[in-house]
Amino acid sequence: MNQIQTLFSSFSKKRVLIVGDVMIDSYIIGKVERVSPEAPVPVVDVTGFDQRLGGAGNVALNVKAMGAIPVLCTVVGHDKEGKDLRDIMVKNGLSCSGLIHSDKRKTTNKTRVLGNNHQLLRIDHEITTDLDVVDSFLLEQRFAEELEQCDVVIFEDYNKGVLHGKNIQTLIKKCVQKGIPTVVDPKKANFLEYKHITLFKPNLKEIKEGLKIDGDLGDRESVALAIEQLMGRLENSMTLVTLSERGVVIKTQEHTHHIPAHVRTIADVSGAGDTVVCLAALCLSAKTDAKTLAEISNLAGGLVCEKTGVVPIDKEQLLAEAIRVLGS
Repeated sequence: MNQIQTLFSSFSKKRVLIVGDVMIDSYIIGKVERVSPEAPVPVVDVTGFDQRLGGAGNVALNVKAMGAIPVLCTVVGHDKEGKDLRDIMVKNGLSCSGLIHSDKRKTTNKTRVLGNNHQLLRIDHEITTDLDVVDSFLLEQRFAEELEQCDVVIFEDYNKGVLHGKNIQTLIKKCVQKGIPTVVDPKKANFLEYKHITLFKPNLKEIKEGLKIDGDLGDRESVALAIEQLMGRLENSMTLVTLSERGVVIKTQEHTHHIPAHVRTIADVSGAGDTVVCLAALCLSAKTDAKTLAEISNLAGGLVCEKTGVVPIDKEQLLAEAIRVLGS
């Protein structure tokens, strides 16, 4: 067994705690053949429905696809959508031990209406205010319980209120105290709240918005300066920035590596960031060096872009690709 195979084999022993915003992606699928006589809108003749895990749930599916054990820790509503979410998790073989149901929350459900394979409308059912004191306390308590058995923690922040300025540092501190590495997939609202994290993974748009950079990050020098500024603010150990068709760049306190993108036939970029953060976390938990971590994460993100829709990574395909590109 070569080094890459040994690394991938080690993933099956890892338990990954994913804390943040979990949601349902719902689809109403149909055909459009006429315009409504009541208003200038298409009439959708419904042919099917679908529900999938979104947000942090998609990260969990990627972790599971890699053979590791994902544990979702979040607060959702005590509503029909919350029950649907639990049912979808059970159907996908995911643990519900980290789920907290609250009467004060709505379970985020993004319903897309598709007609003739085109999205016509999206309906969002959600609350995006921060958790209140009671729900935050319950989340922190459940997080601490699940943390005892985990090897790495992923913070999945979609600005839906589960993670906020008052609980982020509390959760990070619990990880630091136990020596458990942490990975963040950030969004704008809490971008600079994640101090002392192990690995921070923004994309170019997020790093520009988070640092309020007006200029273009179109060259390596400007990206490097932005990352240096970011790490000075966050005091984190490692930053992995996804650069779309330009690949990824990873910076530690000592080294910077730019990993170019591989030539792909891009079908859909949806969910690629979830796959990247999953592989980064698993490699981090296995104490992989930064360059290899970035290379494998970059390969994984590229592979899922070749498939239509949000789908988890194929472990065997990624392993074969990693061996081909990186060797033994």
